[in-house]
Amino acid sequence: MLDKSSDVQSKFWEIFSKQDRKKVEEFKTYMDKFAINFNLYQDGNFIEQSLPFDIIPRIISKSEFSKMEKGLVQRITALNLFLEDLYTDAKIVKAGIVPEEFVYEAKGYLKEFAGFSPSKKIRTHINGIDLVKDTKNDEWVILEDNLRVPSGASYPLSIRDTYRKIYPDFFEQLKIEPIKQYPSYIADSMNYVNCGGINVVLTPGRFNSAYYEHSYLAEKIGAQLVRASELCVIDKKVYFKNYNGKKIRVGSVYRRLDDDFLDPTFFNPESLIGVPGIIDAYLSGNVAIMNAPGNGVADDKGIYYFVPKMIQYYLNEEPILQNAPTYLPYFKEDMDYIFNNIEKLVIKDVAEAGGYGVSFGHSMSKTQLEDMKTIIAAHPRRFIAQELIEFYDEKCYLHNELKERKADFRAYVVVGEDVKVWQCGLTRYALEAGNYLVNSSQGGGFKDTWVME
Repeated sequence: MLDKSSDVQSKFWEIFSKQDRKKVEEFKTYMDKFAINFNLYQDGNFIEQSLPFDIIPRIISKSEFSKMEKGLVQRITALNLFLEDLYTDAKIVKAGIVPEEFVYEAKGYLKEFAGFSPSKKIRTHINGIDLVKDTKNDEWVILEDNLRVPSGASYPLSIRDTYRKIYPDFFEQLKIEPIKQYPSYIADSMNYVNCGGINVVLTPGRFNSAYYEHSYLAEKIGAQLVRASELCVIDKKVYFKNYNGKKIRVGSVYRRLDDDFLDPTFFNPESLIGVPGIIDAYLSGNVAIMNAPGNGVADDKGIYYFVPKMIQYYLNEEPILQNAPTYLPYFKEDMDYIFNNIEKLVIKDVAEAGGYGVSFGHSMSKTQLEDMKTIIAAHPRRFIAQELIEFYDEKCYLHNELKERKADFRAYVVVGEDVKVWQCGLTRYALEAGNYLVNSSQGGGFKDTWVME
């Protein structure tokens, strides 16, 4: 929240009040020229569109971000230990901390990888953790973990330089953390786990919703942007085929496609965007894949419920950042609570993402609520319920006016030789007043995030 009582906030609004509003159009021109897009598929149609951007940044103080940073390092460390344990010794399951049937029924769990440990035992290389700031206690609350192929980091990166050029006053008068180090975090992680060869970013191609980001990050990281047709596997080693036919060994792959499409000989045989044989190369220790296949089990919103217990189990620490109050109908006590309070809860399908599969009890009719109870009773593993967090609005400059809109925050955490939290992130806001869904896939916009030095 932009707290005007603070010196920084007051200074921001003082500077903003003196800016020429015509500069907003300069930003729009930049967005169109450089095609900062988030593509959507609606009703079977491909829609290429500019991602809505707001010029008012979210401002986070150094002390506030420092606490968040410590909590994120703690959480990702525990989640990486959980995934490594789950696919090897499964001690946390044997100890009864996470129910066995609950884990192995998770859509993202891949039994084919049981017993395999990846390069440097790192599975959570690049992570996006979604948080909101609760108005009740003024604390950041974690809504979900994204440990597969989280997107969005390129958007604040790509507009920050233009922000500095169009609005230099802010950067001259406010002490804002620089953000250019994020690509080097990824490059360092890729180099650390590299199994011998060049680094590549594997993209499905330009029709993917986040293709802009794939090409942008590949350039900034210094990695080769490739499609599946440009890679081949020989003797369980991955090679890049360059323009003259020369084959160059690949040691690390930052993949920007889901597990199901990664290797048609191992997963979905109908995949046209995967690399045949890449999983054999991975299981042979000849290439690193970022993030690790099978991470989807930890993205499961049901497994999210157990992350505080993971922190206690693996690190012997209390969680620094809290989950939203969450209930699992898998447990009878939680099922009873959900049924007695469903009209004030948020119901989420555990396997969905991007704002899909989310139902708000307060906006449903009595008939819809009863139908939801019936579905939950029949499929208790499929859902979680959460208290509706009244999180802060952010001021947004929409249609030449300042408007209040719900906004969350995606923090980026990169794991290599150590765990690094980017001193920025993606603030997403809803375009409509009162809307709690801010995801880009739901039509939300984004704004820059300024962490103060």
